[in-house]
Amino acid sequence: MPELRKDPVSGRWVIIASDRNNRPNLFPKVGPSPRTDPAVCPFCPGHEEETPSELYALRAPGTRPDHAGWTVRSMPNKFPALRIEGDLNREGVGVYDKMNGVGAHEVIVETPNHDEDLVDLSPERIAAVFEVCQIRVNDLANDERFRYVLLFKNQGESAGASVGHAHTQLIATPVIPKRVLEELEGARYYYTHRERCIFCDIVKQELSDGKRLVDQTARFIALSPFAARFPFEVWVMPKPHQAAFRHVGPADRLEFATLLRRVLRRHALSIGNAAFNYMFHSSPFGLENNPEYHWHLEIIPRLTSVAGFEWGTGFYINPTPPEESAAAMRAVDPEPLARTMASSTGARETRE
Repeated sequence: MPELRKDPVSGRWVIIASDRNNRPNLFPKVGPSPRTDPAVCPFCPGHEEETPSELYALRAPGTRPDHAGWTVRSMPNKFPALRIEGDLNREGVGVYDKMNGVGAHEVIVETPNHDEDLVDLSPERIAAVFEVCQIRVNDLANDERFRYVLLFKNQGESAGASVGHAHTQLIATPVIPKRVLEELEGARYYYTHRERCIFCDIVKQELSDGKRLVDQTARFIALSPFAARFPFEVWVMPKPHQAAFRHVGPADRLEFATLLRRVLRRHALSIGNAAFNYMFHSSPFGLENNPEYHWHLEIIPRLTSVAGFEWGTGFYINPTPPEESAAAMRAVDPEPLARTMASSTGARETRE
């Protein structure tokens, strides 16, 4: 019998349609597929002149910006969704509102090695990636035009990636995105009535219940949310209350990287090299000490597609209950995974 489940934060309803028989063991495991040629990859060392000048990089002593010798490198996106130059110039056009497309769109290249994905890196190297992400977000926080920065990753062609070399992106916006605003409003409503953070309560309940628990460390938890929109959707968040990812310290950053690596390995063993997206949701600039909101990472494997019903109603149809997804991921051991699937994304162009 299908179930309707309500997300306790956003108020969004999800249909858990388990009678569609898409059980975890029936999702096809995606094997390795060829990468683009590193000889023409703009993110590989030696090709720095093919990208905009770097904004920040972790690199070997004595090496020069925009040359080889880096381990993590950030630069403006060559084809930005929003541009850093100019004023907002907010204005009304009758009943409509508009402003200039001012923002920032950057790329953080996670590794100099073309055939490595994030899951292949050590926790220390993953933590270094997020260190660079935080440095760039903290720099953009000084720009009074921006209210929010979204950190996100598209891995795989069906997830929107157009460059095979492992990278994360960020986009700074002059408004708070609607999805984040819905979470902020839901968290504020819960806090107003109960004087507790709803995410902290979710952490406590999921640790107690255990059905949707995927993995955990001393200070972080990975869970399949109660109203998961997609099969094998996972949220990773701190157990103690933390509102903003950009203020996470080195020790927590390393512990978070350790857990994220294990989650990505559990995904690889459970569903193969499926394309996925991840997105950081964090408290907006100026609200970093928010007692109502809790930063978290949402990981969404691209196993199903969004169709007419979802677009027309805002409902999602998930054929796999989150309890089954979590159980399947708990059942595998992420540590000894031999990455024979180094080429985890499909054929791509070199345009981002």
